[in-house]
Amino acid sequence: MSKRVLEGEIVSNRKAYHDYEVLESIEAGIVLRGTEIKSLREGGGNLLDNYVSIEKGEPFLKLSSIAPYKFGNIYNHEEKRSRKLLLHKHEIAKLKKASELKGLTLIALSFYLKKGKVKVKLGLCRGKTTYDKRNDLRKKEHQKEMRI
Repeated sequence: MSKRVLEGEIVSNRKAYHDYEVLESIEAGIVLRGTEIKSLREGGGNLLDNYVSIEKGEPFLKLSSIAPYKFGNIYNHEEKRSRKLLLHKHEIAKLKKASELKGLTLIALSFYLKKGKVKVKLGLCRGKTTYDKRNDLRKKEHQKEMRI
């Protein structure tokens, strides 16, 4: 029997913290189908290589993967479909303006449950260079040595 998540983080994008510098994070709702929520509760999500685009004033999460629900039959969902995000107008305008700046991108950092609803933690990020990644690894190793 699989582990079922009732509250807390479901899926996280740990690689995003390695590849990007997260400047700001924001919580958003997401429009899901019944089989998608069931699959997410069983841990069937993946956020690698995703991004958020704003089309006609509405934000959409692209390239995120939610595995098909094993008991979904003909009512199952597409694995990599675009999913609409739920934000206030002023938040959308702020994110659109920020994402149009050179070098900034919007990505999903995690899916989590809050009061029975799936929420998405979005991050406004700047890509790290190889030098920055190496520097971060040095800092982590130094902190690890200090704890020992």
